[in-house]
Amino acid sequence: MQIKKMRVGSILLALTLLVCAGIASARFRQGNEEYAARRAKLAAQVDGPVVVFGYTGHEDLSEFALFFQEKNFYYLTGDDEPGGAVLLIPDPPAGKKIEGAHEILYLPARDYAQEKWEGPKMGPDDPGIREKTGFADVQAFANLRAKLEELAKTYSNFYTLLPGQQEEGYPHLKNWSEWLKHTVPSANVFDITPAISAMRQVKSAGELALMRKAIDASIDAQLDAMKRMRPGLFEYQVAARMKEIHEFEGCSREAYAPIVGTGFFSTVLHYSALDQQIKDGDIVVLDVAGEYGDYAADITRTLPANGKYSARQREIYEIVLGAQNAAMSAVKPGATIHGGAVDLNVIAREYINTHGKDLHGEPLGKYYIHGLSHHLGLDVHDPGSTTRPLEAGMVFTIEPGIYIPEENLGVRIEDDVLVTKDGIEVLTKRLPRNPDEVEKVMAESAKN
Repeated sequence: MQIKKMRVGSILLALTLLVCAGIASARFRQGNEEYAARRAKLAAQVDGPVVVFGYTGHEDLSEFALFFQEKNFYYLTGDDEPGGAVLLIPDPPAGKKIEGAHEILYLPARDYAQEKWEGPKMGPDDPGIREKTGFADVQAFANLRAKLEELAKTYSNFYTLLPGQQEEGYPHLKNWSEWLKHTVPSANVFDITPAISAMRQVKSAGELALMRKAIDASIDAQLDAMKRMRPGLFEYQVAARMKEIHEFEGCSREAYAPIVGTGFFSTVLHYSALDQQIKDGDIVVLDVAGEYGDYAADITRTLPANGKYSARQREIYEIVLGAQNAAMSAVKPGATIHGGAVDLNVIAREYINTHGKDLHGEPLGKYYIHGLSHHLGLDVHDPGSTTRPLEAGMVFTIEPGIYIPEENLGVRIEDDVLVTKDGIEVLTKRLPRNPDEVEKVMAESAKN
């Protein structure tokens, strides 16, 4: 018997190790060839060098701050360490010649004293650094200025990430674009952001694989919340359990600050205090999802605290669900989120405006106060135009909502969808949306 117990224990340990090995791989970058293909595609679109700077690690000096990489830099390099820059050099003008590699990764010199506190970092002189990063050339960051000055003798145009009208938070883009302009004062400096944003809108197979894992972990957390929801819990307790599931399944962090809003706070779109106790009869909005391998999910469900929607809650819920279904049925290549002949936002809004009334007999459209969709990827609100016709490989949310503060009643249903060559794949389809199905899950869990 003791031997059998040992064998069973060994099997369970082996299975646990296998599961943990799968989870550990969640945070690994994609293959070098993925980033190299992106760099080549971008360089083919420009007539001058492209330089993109990663974050330095000094943007947030809080003792508790964690380093998050600049997403466009990461998209091109897969480098998730601070202080780097990437330089892409297109073919030179006719009659000109450029020596050396046409793509160079610049890394800061290693600080071995600091590494005793923060762990090892990559350095430009590390053995095998080119193979590890996938770059033909890796140099010290200190060499970048001289290289740009040299290139300015051949190219009149340079490209980098320029700040918009107002750059929120630390002025990373402003600082480095001004540094570039000072370094090559005779050159024209243009914004490369639109070109990268357009590329980021269409996901590769590798990106989709990571997004599916982010979505699967987030669905598991939403299902757990659906099963555990009850009056008496605090909003922060619901969020804490969901975050635990995300991390256990390999998510490195939350895709955004969790939103768990009960009662009146179900009508507050980006509610973040999470300090209210959930009461019998409340409706609860859960907009919570994780980020896996740097790719975000974004999912919302709206639950009855006691497991049963009231008549009014169900009425509003079914209107929101109907608007979502109407928009989903119209998704296909060539449709648009905003604008165009097939406008998903208009479809959802018209559905809401023609179904149901408020307490004063007025249409409900005025309680739908946000847009229907946004692109999803490395950022939860991934960049790129929402007026661009949809293409196979795009991933975006469909999230209509109705928020009536007068009734302490907010409903949002949010799912992540992939555009296919024939129409749509609902990536979050495993998570119930129908109110009967939601109530069934909650009822079955209440029996246990």
